[in-house]
Amino acid sequence: MTIDHNSYFDSNVQSLASTRNGRKFSVGIISAGTYHFGTASAERMTVISGMLMAKLDGADEWVNYPAGTNFEVPSNSGFDVRASEDTAYQCEYL
Repeated sequence: MTIDHNSYFDSNVQSLASTRNGRKFSVGIISAGTYHFGTASAERMTVISGMLMAKLDGADEWVNYPAGTNFEVPSNSGFDVRASEDTAYQCEYL
């Protein structure tokens, strides 16, 4: 198994990425703040602990995602996330 460490936004978002059953996934922590991510492939973001607010590119409103919920992002697009506290997540590449 190979595990890759990624760090974004001056280390305010960090993740560990690997492959399971031939599909890439990552788990990580988003520190309090607002961040924009671009996507190459479709993604499913699941909040593990804490809460995220998310807004997909082209959307007008933020949506709350507490622990145990998820949202999907289309390929070749992007999304904003806002965390008021350190939040754990899992990202599955669809």
